[in-house]
Amino acid sequence: MNLAFISHQSCREHKMGAHHPECPERLHAIQDRMIASGMEMLVTHYDAPQATVEQLVRVHDPDYVQRIFASAPHANDVLAWIDGDTAMNSHTLEAALHSAGAAILAVDLVMSDKHHAAFCCVRPPGHHAGRAKAAGFCIFNNLAVGAAHALEHHGLERIAIVDFDVHHGDGTEEIFIGDERVLFCSSFQHPFYPGTGADTDAPNVINLPLPKLTDGEAYKKAVEAAWLPRLDAFAPQLIMISAGFDGHIEDDMAHFNLREPDYAWITRELHKLSIKHSGERVVSFLEGGYTLSALGRCVSTHIDELIGHL
Repeated sequence: MNLAFISHQSCREHKMGAHHPECPERLHAIQDRMIASGMEMLVTHYDAPQATVEQLVRVHDPDYVQRIFASAPHANDVLAWIDGDTAMNSHTLEAALHSAGAAILAVDLVMSDKHHAAFCCVRPPGHHAGRAKAAGFCIFNNLAVGAAHALEHHGLERIAIVDFDVHHGDGTEEIFIGDERVLFCSSFQHPFYPGTGADTDAPNVINLPLPKLTDGEAYKKAVEAAWLPRLDAFAPQLIMISAGFDGHIEDDMAHFNLREPDYAWITRELHKLSIKHSGERVVSFLEGGYTLSALGRCVSTHIDELIGHL
């Protein structure tokens, strides 16, 4: 079985103004690299459906969801800022609903064994969105919507969420902290935006705050010590990934020194765990990554490892 690659045209129409780093060109860069590397031939493309309000309110407060709907502008030349970093244009609500809907489709595809893995190439990203707040370019928490669907609709009892974006996945942590059905692992530069995670004390959360200039060797040692044994013991029935590539050495949005082989390594380790525990089921979501060339290379590498050549 090949990998499901899920996106939607509306994700390219969501724009937050000239020079905003979270831009439609990110998806173009990924597509171009997929074609150039030959990865395009190894995936099956799907259009993401829209998430329903019922699916959104499993992880977001109903009042917040309504506020996002009410905030959406209708004029093409209007931006509605809902957070200091996050704006909506006339296409954003549609894009956000399709981005969250990609999570629903991805979970359904892997749980039905139509594909062993899925990559959601969508924007806006999701991992900073909390129960009642937008933040850090994120509106709905796409991964959380998918995880809640897996728990409620498919009856799963153990889901591992691994977030290797360079920024702490504060929204995902807020949503699932204390939920023993979810093991949440987030690695991030600290101190750094959003300034959370270093002091979290919860049995289902394993945070890895790491200093700036962390390289692949240091990252690998930290993950091997803190995450891999706990993930193995947890024996997840599904692995979900917040795949942010803004820790790449070429990305000027942060200060990690990771490279493509480091992202290949962490993806490979998660793929091995999925083979052992979850029937190879993995659902991955695009989060950060803002230097276009590096982003394209990293996503292509990540997908190659998810397809699996063990």
